[in-house]
Amino acid sequence: MTRLPPAGPSAPLPVVDIDLAEPGAFRRPGGGTRARPSGRALGLVRFHGRPLGMAEAAGGGPEELWRALAAVALREFTAADGDPGLDEPHRTFVEAPAISVIVATRNRTGMLRDCLDSLLALKYPRFEVVVVDNAPSDTSTEDLVRREYGGTRDDGGPLGDHGGPRRPDGTRGRPLRNLGPAVRYLREPVPGLARAHNRGLAVARGEITAFTDDDTLVDPLWLTALAAPFQADPRTGCVTGLIVPAELDTEAQIALERHGAFAKGYVPRVWSLRSPSADPLFPFTAGRFGSGANMAFRTGLLRELGGFDPATGVGTPAHGGDDLLSFFRVLARGRSLAYEPAAIVWHRHRRTPEALEAQAFGYGAGFGAYLAGAIVHEPRMLPALLRRLPGGVRYALARNRARATPAPGGGAAPTRLARLELRGMLYGPYGYWRSRRIERRIERRIERRTRR
Repeated sequence: MTRLPPAGPSAPLPVVDIDLAEPGAFRRPGGGTRARPSGRALGLVRFHGRPLGMAEAAGGGPEELWRALAAVALREFTAADGDPGLDEPHRTFVEAPAISVIVATRNRTGMLRDCLDSLLALKYPRFEVVVVDNAPSDTSTEDLVRREYGGTRDDGGPLGDHGGPRRPDGTRGRPLRNLGPAVRYLREPVPGLARAHNRGLAVARGEITAFTDDDTLVDPLWLTALAAPFQADPRTGCVTGLIVPAELDTEAQIALERHGAFAKGYVPRVWSLRSPSADPLFPFTAGRFGSGANMAFRTGLLRELGGFDPATGVGTPAHGGDDLLSFFRVLARGRSLAYEPAAIVWHRHRRTPEALEAQAFGYGAGFGAYLAGAIVHEPRMLPALLRRLPGGVRYALARNRARATPAPGGGAAPTRLARLELRGMLYGPYGYWRSRRIERRIERRIERRTRR
């Protein structure tokens, strides 16, 4: 569990990464350099690389703080009965599947630089990074990729020198074997996250395509852990992973983490229609399966599905739901979906109350839009949805009430966020309908241009 400060004014809470197998050692989020925090901190606690949970503790100096975090972890997260195969997802593959990593971005070069640096530090033998610039207002992202990462344009022409990608230590690596340049740049002029992802999917050269956002940092073994379920079972069509906070510097960031944020737990899971979940709305509760900032698909399967529905996603009236709809469609096609918590992404939450409230509404709207999209794309699943809907509505309302309960110490933020999320759920189907109308107009314009 994550222990966070009570609601109300909160001081910044440092976030660190520790492993019980490395006594006294702290790392910064994203597999970064060593750190020496003191006082109070929130730590992702691991054992031989496997994440056990997030723990908060206070200590004097770094050594005392490490011991305090370890004590919380040993008390709450682990049976401490040796090493029960916890480093299994980190094995080296004889034939590691080639992976294309898609990063959609818009006017956030500072965050994108940090994200790309963490991606190029991945300990994985065969991958490429595709940056999709979604309706940019200037050329700053293209300039960044050209200047610092030796990337190539979507037409294959050079953006800059081909000395290889710049790594965090300032050196340049070689282009990755069998995949060409390590960083490629694409521009998608029509706004919408789903459209940006589809633009990247169209040129992906890996047999697996992974997605993360420009406001994340990835763990060095992220792709290794994502690839493991695909290698273990050929029926696996999608894998999602753990998302934890990269920073908790503002009250808004702490409020989102207290509200539930992206937490999906620390136990690997597999879902399929062959072994239905006890969840009253399964398989329609796609939000339990993972989030779009940390997901991967078999490239061929995702292309068979037509990619992501462009009427969903951030940047459209639907506000989201593109990831959830794709999770659902993978299951509806008879494939399995796996959640692997060892595939870790560190997310930089929204920093202001206004952005946090917009995000909470967007989560709810995206879920409502996803349900509408599920019926449009998989109409044969409508009877199953109608059978599960009454129990699912009761479950959602109870969950919303629980999340709206103010934390000890007062504060109305959880209640407001929960209400905004519920309001968004009610709006979602309408937002999806609006998005589909806009998409039809866009497609008609594209058709007219191609006929000329």
